[in-house]
Amino acid sequence: MQGTVTMYSTTWCGYCRRLKSQMDREGIAYTEINIEQDPDSAAFVEKANGGNQTVPTVLVVSPQGSESVMTNPSLAQVKQALAV
Repeated sequence: MQGTVTMYSTTWCGYCRRLKSQMDREGIAYTEINIEQDPDSAAFVEKANGGNQTVPTVLVVSPQGSESVMTNPSLAQVKQALAV
């Protein structure tokens, strides 16, 4: 079983672009969801961030099934969450 990464983002977010390019460079597959086009995803991001639509918000499910939700994580944090 392989872990999954879901990144909640917007088109204008520079932090999102940076993390996407880092994950691309490292070969980490991810699904990107634009919260401006998906109200359910926007609600998830708000719940994870105290009512704020802060992006990138990243949901990582490790190969063992543990979930981590992180706000503006570093590449190292994403890798660590995938390894748990």
